[in-house]
Amino acid sequence: MNRDEMMKKVTAIFCDIFDDEDIILSDSTTADDIEDWDSLSHITLINEIEKTFDFKFGMKDIIGMKNVGEMLDILAKPRGESF
Repeated sequence: MNRDEMMKKVTAIFCDIFDDEDIILSDSTTADDIEDWDSLSHITLINEIEKTFDFKFGMKDIIGMKNVGEMLDILAKPRGESF
């Protein structure tokens, strides 16, 4: 799956979680850019992304993620690698 396809899937997850079909993500999107993105919704996002991509983020990855682009970079890395 290429990065554009991953971004479309992640965007759909964000739209569903935040109940907002107008969300447009970019690599630089952070929690500051989405009004209801707080720590609880972050956990929900991570859980949904893990299920959708059949992927498990490492704790180091979750803590280190600063934006959507970094999330996609982690998803794109070969399994077993971490930042």
